[in-house]
Amino acid sequence: MAKMTKSQILGALADAAGISKKQTVMLMDKMVSMAYAEVKKNGQFVVPGIGKLVKVQRKARMGRNPATGQEIKIPAKTVVKFRVAKAAKEAVL
Repeated sequence: MAKMTKSQILGALADAAGISKKQTVMLMDKMVSMAYAEVKKNGQFVVPGIGKLVKVQRKARMGRNPATGQEIKIPAKTVVKFRVAKAAKEAVL
């Protein structure tokens, strides 16, 4: 079974909600931009029943260049992670 494309997802949502595909695209675009803004501002964005985007600080650490084997210092940085909700895990498994 092939994964759904963005177009297929938007079409299915539009049909299920009884709205136009154009409105669905606009809604999804707004939700994505809202998620980015919330994670940047507050550190997390929750999608109920699915999970949440969380901003996490990674500490500086020592790593190794796989080509040469030389040790290198990897600087600290901020990353975004997605944590799956318990309900989503239970529904899938």
